[in-house]
Amino acid sequence: MKKILIAFATFLFISTFVNAEEISLKSYQKGDWSSIVSLANGKPMAVHFWGVTCAPCIKEMPQWSKFLSSDRDAKVVFIQVDDVSPEMIRKMLRQANLGNANNYYVTSGLDERLRYEIDPKWRGETPITIFIDKAGKTETTVGSVNFQSVKAWFKKNN
Repeated sequence: MKKILIAFATFLFISTFVNAEEISLKSYQKGDWSSIVSLANGKPMAVHFWGVTCAPCIKEMPQWSKFLSSDRDAKVVFIQVDDVSPEMIRKMLRQANLGNANNYYVTSGLDERLRYEIDPKWRGETPITIFIDKAGKTETTVGSVNFQSVKAWFKKNN
């Protein structure tokens, strides 16, 4: 009986550890933009496009984590655009402490049709953040964001 209890306790410990490490990634492909925008549900939202191979993105992702820790009501969606494995994406999200965020990854490559659906002027550079207000009006920031400005934008649009 003691061996069974030890085995069961070990199983619970291991399964808890494995599940805690798993980061949910949803696929993003052409046609999904309207679904992403609908997640706002009449509230302001930011959609941040980033890449594992993008140096400014690597630097900025932990700052997004700090921002979300300080403003838990802010709606932010992260979409990873590089053609890399889900394991690489999860590793970066884990390092940035964004494992519990709303995370997507582009499954079919970031081609011009996909970019055009999101923003006809977007050429594919990262990072890029699209801010969507309550009325659905968008503002785009190409490059790293200023988090004081992000905080002010959410405060103004709430």
